[in-house]
Amino acid sequence: NWFKNNVIHRVPPNFPGSGRPVYPGFLQYAGFVAMNPSNHARSHYDYFRDLLKGDDVSTEAHRNFYDEYNAVLDMDANFYLETIEVVFQKFSLVHGTWDVRNTEGKPERVRPQDIKTTALLSVEGELDDISGLGQTEAVHRLCSGVPDERRRHYLAKGAGHYGIFSGRRWRESVYPQLKRFIAEFNQDVAPVNGAAPRRARAVAAAAAKTGLQSSLHTGPKTRGGAAKRKPAARR
Repeated sequence: NWFKNNVIHRVPPNFPGSGRPVYPGFLQYAGFVAMNPSNHARSHYDYFRDLLKGDDVSTEAHRNFYDEYNAVLDMDANFYLETIEVVFQKFSLVHGTWDVRNTEGKPERVRPQDIKTTALLSVEGELDDISGLGQTEAVHRLCSGVPDERRRHYLAKGAGHYGIFSGRRWRESVYPQLKRFIAEFNQDVAPVNGAAPRRARAVAAAAAKTGLQSSLHTGPKTRGGAAKRKPAARR
C-alpha cells in the first residue's frame, strides 16, 4: 500500500483521462534525476559554459539529450502497482507462480522453461544502477529450455541503464552485437504457416533501416561525437 498511498495520483480535471489513477511522469522524472543529481548539475553547468563559448556542437548535444530524457508519460496505476507486486515483492516469475489470463480469459501459468525454439541474447550495462549486473542475465536460468549453443550474453562496458539502448555506447557497442546475433541465428528460422525464412530476414533488415537506425541518429548528439568530452548525465 505504500506505493499506492505515496506515488499514485489522479489526472486533474480538464486533462484527457481526468480522474484516472496514474503514476505521474513528473514523479518518475524526479526519481531518475535524484539518482545522479551531481551528474545532472554538472551537465547543466557545462551547458551554460558552452553557451558562453558559442560551442554549438556541445550545446546541441545537451539539448537533444534532455529533450528525450525529460519526455516522460504518466503510467497507468494498475500496471505500475501490479509490476511492483509481481516483479519486486512476490518474485512471481522467479518462483514460477505468475499467472496471466489467456485469450479465453482463464488464468494460465507463465513457464519460461517452455521456450525452446528461439535464440536468446541478454544485454547488461556495466554501470547500470537501475537494473544491476546479473538481473538481466538471470533470464538464461529461467529459460532453461533454450539450447546452450543458442544463448549469448553481452556486457556493455561503461554503459549505464540509458546507454544500453540510446547514445554512443548503444551505437558503437550494443547495436553491433544485436546485429550480429540476429544475423547468426536468423539463417535457420523455421518456416511458420508457409512463411519462408527470407521473410524474417527482410523484416530484420527493415527494422535496421527504420526503428533501429532512427535510434542511432541520437547517438553522437547525446553521448559522443564531438561532445564526448562532456558526456550527458547517466540515467
